Amino acid sequence: MSAPHQMIAAAIQRERSRAGMSLSGLAAQAGIAKSTLSQLEAGNGNPSVETLWALAAALDVPLSLLFETEAPATRLIRASEGEVLESEQSDFAAVLLSRSPPNVRRDVYRVVMQPGETRRAAPHPRGTVEHMLVCSGQMRAGLEGREELLWPGDYYSFPGDHPHSYEATRSGTLFLMVMEAP
Repeated sequence: MSAPHQMIAAAIQRERSRAGMSLSGLAAQAGIAKSTLSQLEAGNGNPSVETLWALAAALDVPLSLLFETEAPATRLIRASEGEVLESEQSDFAAVLLSRSPPNVRRDVYRVVMQPGETRRAAPHPRGTVEHMLVCSGQMRAGLEGREELLWPGDYYSFPGDHPHSYEATRSGTLFLMVMEAP
């Protein structure tokens, strides 16, 4: 079992226990199979970003809590480094760059996306706001039905507690995403 899988397994168990949910209850709430959740809690499997988002939403916690570890005083993540979370729906790969300390809810991601399928995201916990800064490429993003076309240098924020989507319209689209939650 790899270190990231151990970290995710421990966090899911911790947060499920904190929420007072059974294995079956959490699986049903997240819309995943009980056997999948059991495998994840055992540190097995390779969860997609959709599975992790669904679990975080069902537990009513930010996604970054599923990666909680002791943070060093300084941290450098080179462009080619970091734990990649991939989508099952589209060519979307996110790397958690920074998680917030307790009582501060801010998660920073570097995201690379390729044209093709649109990544649709279910609402995150109430009060979540997404902040995006496009670094290269071009994309459409925002609330479903109200997406904006974004170019390099464009900053866009929107309520993440409503259905929303991301779609790269050029190859190698790179953007920074900050998830802010109360």
